[in-house]
Amino acid sequence: MKVITLNIPDSVNVDDKEAAMLLAASLYEKGKLSLGQAAEVAGLTKRTFAELLGRYGVSIFNYPATDLIKDVKNA
Repeated sequence: MKVITLNIPDSVNVDDKEAAMLLAASLYEKGKLSLGQAAEVAGLTKRTFAELLGRYGVSIFNYPATDLIKDVKNA
């Protein structure tokens, strides 16, 4: 696993855990990480990570709209 160091201005009220969750949620939403991988980045269990996704405006159902449209047409 890669280790990164970020410099965040003091004026931004984000601690390490919050920053990790924001990054993990964003990468999960973009399809770059699986649920399990994102949970690991955030330092949480899959269940806890999944439960917290809504607070960050991210759906647990990471299913592209184009795939959904195809599935509906094929039904």
